[in-house]
Amino acid sequence: MSSVLWTHLPLHTALSWVAFEQCNLRGEMFILEKGEYPRWDTWSSSCRSDCFRSLRPVRMEAQEQKILLFESANFRGNKMEIQEDDVPTLWAHGFCGRLGSVKVPSGIWVGYQYPGYRGYQYLFERGDFAHWNEWAASQPQIQSIRRIRDMLWAPQGCFLPARSPSN
Repeated sequence: MSSVLWTHLPLHTALSWVAFEQCNLRGEMFILEKGEYPRWDTWSSSCRSDCFRSLRPVRMEAQEQKILLFESANFRGNKMEIQEDDVPTLWAHGFCGRLGSVKVPSGIWVGYQYPGYRGYQYLFERGDFAHWNEWAASQPQIQSIRRIRDMLWAPQGCFLPARSPSN
């Protein structure tokens, strides 16, 4: 069985994708949104992954975005609710790098290992994640989080038909 090794990928679609370092949707993940990815360091802030071997589309929802973060596993400890906002550092909101569980009532979110949207990336789709290993993390460390916006519905990415000239 052969596999394709992607090192350059232009995405000219409104869809977002999650790419994986290994075949069969395994290994480190990378979130790809519309744009050019000419080199591995444009999609990855990892030093060890310079290619990906599998990918799938992200299931977008055109509605409000909300995520609940918990300091400890099983939805215990300090709690933070985020709605319709990106957070470049959770430290500013009282979370000191430890994130043990997550609930996603709506929207699609990406958590990052380090502040400023750097490090390993973790995709949070609708559902409950009672323990950090349920989002394939090797430790309970997420320090920044952002939304994935649906480019078909978000005002920043909405393409409207050209107006016809009026006489």
